[in-house]
Amino acid sequence: MDFSELLLKRRSIRKFQPERVKPEDIELLKRAALLSPTGKRKNHWDFIFVEEKETLKKLALCKPHGARLIENSALAVVVIGDPEVSDTWIEDCSIASIILQYQAQELGLGSCWVQVDKREHSQGKPSGEYIKPLLNIPETKKVLSVIAIGHPAEKRDPAEEKDLLWGRIHSEVF
Repeated sequence: MDFSELLLKRRSIRKFQPERVKPEDIELLKRAALLSPTGKRKNHWDFIFVEEKETLKKLALCKPHGARLIENSALAVVVIGDPEVSDTWIEDCSIASIILQYQAQELGLGSCWVQVDKREHSQGKPSGEYIKPLLNIPETKKVLSVIAIGHPAEKRDPAEEKDLLWGRIHSEVF
C-alpha cells in the first residue's frame, strides 16, 4: 500500500475483535513510535504498550466519554511527553500518535486516538492524573493520548478524493 492509499484508508476504528495483536506487529509499532520525530531531536517521549485486559478496562475509565473503546482493544499505547524537556511535547507526542495509527493501518489493524491531555476523569481531576498512578508514570511526565489498536470488528469506507476540501489550500497568501 502506498502512502496516498494509506492516507485514504486510515479511519478511526472503535470496535475490535478479541484477537490479540501478533508480537511481530507490536515490535513494528514500537519501532514506528521510536522513529517519530521530536523538536531538536530531544526524544523526550515515552510509550507504554498495554495488552493486559484488566489494565485496558481501567484505562477505558480515564474519562467519561470517548474512552470506553479501549476496553475491547487488543492493545493500547499510552503516549507520554515531558514538558520539562521540551516545550513542543504536545506536538511531538501528536506526531508519534498519528505515526502509530498509520503503522497500525499498514499492518491491517484498526486504531483510534483517545485524547487525554486537557480532558477530565471526574470532578475536575485530569484524565492524565487518573492514568499516572495506574501505570506508574513519573509526576513530571504528561499523558497526551491513548491509541487503541486491534483487529477491526467494523468496516469504515476510505476517505474519497471528491470530499477533499481543496478550498482550504492557499498559495502564497490566504
